[in-house]
Amino acid sequence: MTSLHDRHINPLILKDLNGDNWHLEDYVKRGGYSALRRILEEKITPEQEQAARAEQIRIRPLTAVSKARYGYAKEYLRQQFRDIYGGDNPPDWKVYTSFVPELQDAAETAVRNGLRQLGGGNLQAALVAMDPSTGNILAMVGGSDFTTAPYNRAVRSRRQPGSAFKPFVYSVALENGMSPVSTISGIRQVVINAPEGVWIPRDERASEQESLTLREALFESNNAAAVLLQQHVGSRPILRLANDLGVSNQPDVPSLALGSGLVTPLGLTSAYAVFPTLGYRVRPRGLIEVHDADGDLLHRTNIETEQVLTPEVAFQMLTMLEDVIDRGTGAAARRLGVHGAVGGKTGTTNDYRDAWFVGFNSAVVAGVWVGYDQPTRIREGGTGARVALPIWADFMRRTAQRLPAHAFEPPGDMRSEDLCHVSYLRPVEGCPTYTEYFKEGDDIPSRLCTIHQGTIKQRVQRAVQGIFGAIGKGLKGIFKR
Repeated sequence: MTSLHDRHINPLILKDLNGDNWHLEDYVKRGGYSALRRILEEKITPEQEQAARAEQIRIRPLTAVSKARYGYAKEYLRQQFRDIYGGDNPPDWKVYTSFVPELQDAAETAVRNGLRQLGGGNLQAALVAMDPSTGNILAMVGGSDFTTAPYNRAVRSRRQPGSAFKPFVYSVALENGMSPVSTISGIRQVVINAPEGVWIPRDERASEQESLTLREALFESNNAAAVLLQQHVGSRPILRLANDLGVSNQPDVPSLALGSGLVTPLGLTSAYAVFPTLGYRVRPRGLIEVHDADGDLLHRTNIETEQVLTPEVAFQMLTMLEDVIDRGTGAAARRLGVHGAVGGKTGTTNDYRDAWFVGFNSAVVAGVWVGYDQPTRIREGGTGARVALPIWADFMRRTAQRLPAHAFEPPGDMRSEDLCHVSYLRPVEGCPTYTEYFKEGDDIPSRLCTIHQGTIKQRVQRAVQGIFGAIGKGLKGIFKR
């Protein structure tokens, strides 16, 4: 990192006839025109003055960060250094950072291409990429162009995350004894009595079903289901988890589950690292070490991790976020060339004012936000899937070789069961199946799938289950009276 000038506007330099540089700021301090007169009187002959008057005055800008490559990343690092030492580093000091030029190039290209496809103008985007295991910030883009829009939205803009906040709500539900195939009922009748009046959560992709499993509700991004989950587990544990993950100061309101609070792209991206790390929060770091001119170590930012979720809960959540990409609102990632074991979540706010996608594999977690600085509609239908996800997918595709990833392995004490991928019950012949993982205490489905036909033996067994199920419900009703 080099020493950078403090101002966004470059100071100007006047070069005098003897080759000495005069900053415009010094020119004003030294008396303006009279300062130039003294130069004429003390430093040059009348012949030189006459020749100088015939020359065209040239003013050149001082090289500054606005003209440098990787402007947002460098300005972020510069501020990090200032937070430690109170000023810019001496030129003979060495600063080691977490940023990787190749990945920074990929991030800047992805943002630039994405905004161009969206029509450009004053539309802005931010991208943050981190190593989930160390917290190392690998790349950062804070806007459309540092030279014209130097405000770093990646670390300074606080915007509503929309549905990108939902994984924290679902994580709390899993902590409280639910599993990915537990059902949420009453989805079509959700009415919330809030202080401002009656509120009914709306869904762009409203399900016709009365109940959904947690897995289905998340990959469909069902708003009513998320609100019901918040009512079921309570706001306090959700707020506590968000705070533990660095997403603090969220509002205790019925719409908390829908991401009505404010977050930064860096904060939300680092919070998602809890899933690929199987439960660990990791603090983001940009500066790694600082050495003085003699090579002595002056500062080191250590890796800081803290277990926030159990490995079992984090793994269940991870598999649900994989389904978002394989079957849900993030499915466009596959069409855009993202391969392997990846998970993530879309986010869209009211009237399409903010579009998000935060996703990960084992090697990197990356978050993208798109919107206007003064919140206004991005475009009709400008969802996270259509606006932010393509930028994320472009970055992931460009960095796949540089950041090789591997499949996620479940914790050893989880129980695996093959279930029907449609009914989420025990499969019969003809069911498309998948493997679900259960933690200790989870209710594991025992009923057979009622959607697919199955063998004659399986149909008989299913009928018997139905009879006993009806009897059980009747007895339950009697004892309730």
